[in-house]
Amino acid sequence: MLGPLALGAICLLAFLIVVLSNGGLRTEASMSASAFSLDDYEDGSDDDDSSSFSFTFPETQTRGLAFGFYDETCPGAEEIVSSTVRKLYHADPNVAAALVRLFFHDCFIHGCDASVLLDRINGRKSERDAAPNQSLRGFGAVEAIKARLEAACPGTVSCADILALAARDSLVLVGGPSYPVLTGRCDSSESFYDEVGAHFPAPNATYAMTLDAFARRGFTERETVALLGAHSIGKVRCKFFKDRIYNFAGTGEPDDSIDPDMVGEMRAACGGDSDGTAPMEMGYYRRGREVGFGAHYYAKLLEGRGILRADQQLTAGSTVRWVRVYASGGRGEEVFREDFAHAMVKLSALAPLTGSDGQVRITCSMPVEDSEP
Repeated sequence: MLGPLALGAICLLAFLIVVLSNGGLRTEASMSASAFSLDDYEDGSDDDDSSSFSFTFPETQTRGLAFGFYDETCPGAEEIVSSTVRKLYHADPNVAAALVRLFFHDCFIHGCDASVLLDRINGRKSERDAAPNQSLRGFGAVEAIKARLEAACPGTVSCADILALAARDSLVLVGGPSYPVLTGRCDSSESFYDEVGAHFPAPNATYAMTLDAFARRGFTERETVALLGAHSIGKVRCKFFKDRIYNFAGTGEPDDSIDPDMVGEMRAACGGDSDGTAPMEMGYYRRGREVGFGAHYYAKLLEGRGILRADQQLTAGSTVRWVRVYASGGRGEEVFREDFAHAMVKLSALAPLTGSDGQVRITCSMPVEDSEP
């Protein structure tokens, strides 16, 4: 009889075996997506990124994560998270991208332990104070979910698990793929301010810098490009790309990798903004037409319409092959969604705290010892 993990894998996603052939692939970003077909993929490549994925959960079983971890202690936990996320989303659709970004920023530093949610402790700076995290949103949404769970099952469901479940549920609401989420994470009692700046890829990072940052967290090139597809939703502040449209690298001109029409759209979004806080949609809207989560992000990169330099840089090196695959139409969209789902499963398994290694916070912004009366 198949075990629960095997059944989950079979029921949740059907997998494509997509193996990259290295022969005859041009690297120019100007090559159109339509000129690059998934038929170019053949068995027999030695490229490690090309192997098919399977839904395995490396090292998580020994760390105490499981499906339905709260089935006995808080049977309605996952439904409470899901229903609260839906309610928050209907009140403000921007909360979906905010929760996804919170989850990523949490797991990328010291693992998925909800340390990003902590306020300053005894005056020490928290991860929230670090430059890459100062524009994070969604903290109130997490506390709203936590309050409902505390009312139903006091001191039971961790903030780390709330983030993992809320990110998945948010992605589904904006048209993204569903994927299995193991639970049983505990919360960290400390934050890691000093680690944030050194380990996060910057908005103006080259593709090599981005790959290096993700590789240090165990992600392959293919997984990295897939995860960045989360930039198909959400907003970004002008300060993170303003140099690209006015004075790139001190030239006094825009970054010449940006489509000229896109330069105009980016300048219009920033307007007379002096402090760089004006937002621009990451969803690559055009003439006001709303688009949700999906591979249109990669098609826009091939057109020179990447808002962040780190995004556009995916077309500047070896990563362009995956950009072209994901932008190659219906089959490319399928491959992207499967790759993204698998990469999110891997992200959610980064260094979780379990058992006595962590705690279950009552308030997500404070460790237990500081939240008790």
